[in-house]
Amino acid sequence: MRITKRTNIAIRVLMFCAVNHGRLVTKHEIAKRCNASENHLAQVINQLAQMGVVKTQRGRNGGLELARSADQIEIGSIFRAMEAPVPLAECFADVDNSCPLVEACRLRGALTEAVEVFYQRLDRVSLDTLVCGNDALTALLTPKCQTA
Repeated sequence: MRITKRTNIAIRVLMFCAVNHGRLVTKHEIAKRCNASENHLAQVINQLAQMGVVKTQRGRNGGLELARSADQIEIGSIFRAMEAPVPLAECFADVDNSCPLVEACRLRGALTEAVEVFYQRLDRVSLDTLVCGNDALTALLTPKCQTA
């Protein structure tokens, strides 16, 4: 299984917000620290806001922050929402499915079960689990003070 770039960026955004809790963070900051394009970030942030995971504030002093505490955000639900539009294999696609084996193939059932086990495992991981006590991550995602 391969995770989409959108999901990868979503987790980076959430970790950045969690590490920098207590203040609004900007898309530009996240892009710089997380090596992501601001265009991709804008789309992902919009989706995370629609999911109710982040709150955004427009304007000159705007930015984003977590909408709830990091221990209340399950990584499994983030993965499910972000990966939902992408079929695991051709036979899972509603359109463009040209596999002639779909009616007799048992692999589809096994893959469905494997993906569900994958998500169930991620359901036991909170955002807090990823960032709490992770000093190396904090060092990477905390803006450095600029000296004049």
